[in-house]
Amino acid sequence: MAHIRHFPPVAHVRGAASSHLILWKGGRLRRSGRGISVWFQPLSANLAEVPLDDRELAFLFHARTADFQDAVCQGVITYRVGDPVTLASRIDFGLDLATGAYVETPLEQISDRLSQMAQQLVWRLVAEATLASLMTDGVERIRKAVSEGLTGNADLAAMGLEVVSVRISEVAPDSVVEKALQTPAREAIQQRADEATFARRALAVEKERAIAEYELQNRIELARRQSQLVEQEGLNERRRAEEAAAAARIEAEGSADRTRIAAAASAESLHAVEGERVALEKERVAAYGSLPPTALLALAAREFAEKIERIEHVNLSPDLLAPFIADLVAAGTETLKAGGRGGK
Repeated sequence: MAHIRHFPPVAHVRGAASSHLILWKGGRLRRSGRGISVWFQPLSANLAEVPLDDRELAFLFHARTADFQDAVCQGVITYRVGDPVTLASRIDFGLDLATGAYVETPLEQISDRLSQMAQQLVWRLVAEATLASLMTDGVERIRKAVSEGLTGNADLAAMGLEVVSVRISEVAPDSVVEKALQTPAREAIQQRADEATFARRALAVEKERAIAEYELQNRIELARRQSQLVEQEGLNERRRAEEAAAAARIEAEGSADRTRIAAAASAESLHAVEGERVALEKERVAAYGSLPPTALLALAAREFAEKIERIEHVNLSPDLLAPFIADLVAAGTETLKAGGRGGK
């Protein structure tokens, strides 16, 4: 927007850097340029300011397809002024010399003209296509058609306008139709989701079955190993018992051999001792056999006296002593006789 300052009887205008300022005086072009400053006389001058920056025009068109379905096309057209003087001669960009504002609405006029041209291009393309094809590649087709149509439009070129770009953001059917079109895809997606869920459940069941079989195999293997362990323990116990019995048998045999050897030695020793004792006894008995009865009686009395510990009573009767005394006297007589013979 131009800045106008008044210094009666003249005024000063300063254009923006992004706009083209045009000064007419007396019906003729006096000054024209981008971002210039000009002194002028308000009573005899006309000013126009044409913006040179890129402008964007958003649009939303409703159209009907070849299969009689409503479609909505939404996008943005970017344009700029290529020849400001020509455009100012076609559309009124005149400024109010008191405020610096536009007298008319030139930008709205340009937007309406571009919008109508783009709408005609969109309607023609949509009318020749089906809704399904538009849903598939309609965005690019419409963008290309609108861009080529506006860029090659002779009216826009004659006005001094240039189309920079065309962007289509959406091509959508009616909400009810869109929902109906989405239903098969949603059902297919839901079906795939259900299939994935079923497959996951089947896989989980299969894994659970595999785990159960694995646990069963482990239990069977554990039971088999326990059976082997019990069998091995029984075999070990049997071997221990056999080894213990063999050791006991060997010990018993050794003990019996030792006892037998000891008994044999003891018997041999006893036999030798008893043999000597018997021999001595025989010799003694033989010696006793040559003794007279009185001597034997005396020896018996001596033996008896050695064996007896205490004598409580002694009863000597004449019948007992008479033979003894007679024998003793006889023995003494024999002894004296023997002594006499020995002295001679």
